[in-house]
Amino acid sequence: MPRILAIDLGSKRTGLAVTDPLQLVANPLETIPTQDLLPFLKKYTSSEEIEAIVLGLPRNLQGEATQMTKPVHDLKAQLESEFPAISIHLMDERFTSKMAMQSMISMGSKKKDRREKSGNLDKISATIILQSFLSQK
Repeated sequence: MPRILAIDLGSKRTGLAVTDPLQLVANPLETIPTQDLLPFLKKYTSSEEIEAIVLGLPRNLQGEATQMTKPVHDLKAQLESEFPAISIHLMDERFTSKMAMQSMISMGSKKKDRREKSGNLDKISATIILQSFLSQK
């Protein structure tokens, strides 16, 4: 069964998460430099069957666009062009970074590890976006 991939787009780093083959559970995949996203996706989709991609859509507390909303819409258009056989979805990502940080704390992550935002937060945020998408499916 094909997987579903989630993307938490950032200006510098992008977090990725993917479902298990049965599409029941979201798992962190990787954090990559944002400029490497398309080459990574081309390589990944050549080795893994992907049914859908879920993009985290940034909104502020009032539900209005943020500075990253336009880049996400631009990425959506690019992905639809680059991967026409894969459906692209937008998923509200409000509070995912905060939820990811709380998740890291509850898992016993040390303060030093949480401060080293080398990508753990980004891929956990992508996992939360994906799990939310699965819950709504």
